[in-house]
Amino acid sequence: MTTTTGVAAYLTVHDAAGAIEFYQTAFGATEVLRLDGPGGLIAHAEIEIAGRPVMVCDPLPWFSTKPPTVLGGTSASVLVYVDDVDDAVRRAVDAGATLTSEPKDQFWGDRLGEVFDPFGHSWLLATHVEDLTPEQIAERARDAASG
Repeated sequence: MTTTTGVAAYLTVHDAAGAIEFYQTAFGATEVLRLDGPGGLIAHAEIEIAGRPVMVCDPLPWFSTKPPTVLGGTSASVLVYVDDVDDAVRRAVDAGATLTSEPKDQFWGDRLGEVFDPFGHSWLLATHVEDLTPEQIAERARDAASG
């Protein structure tokens, strides 16, 4: 199990085993750890995507988190930087994700697209394409907001 400091996403999904398979196909995830729970559910799993840990579990009565399918949506997105966002979005869609935003260049210097996985989570996939100063980003943000 990863024992580094930092922040990691922890996703609760119906069918954690299926989600892990999807993340392997769509995002090149590698399974690191799986702890079985009652009734064939996954109490905790750790995968790595782009070298970073992502935790996954089935909903269990003692957890406070609920899957998006229960909540009727999600309140967060997982952002993954990749070498080729256009290819990453295509792979995710081919694996079963729903495209919500085609990749396009953003004012802050990233090329970004969004997909929803079959389990209800939002994934922002991005490639950094341009280094900008905070002042340049602010100017571009003003230009983008004005039309």
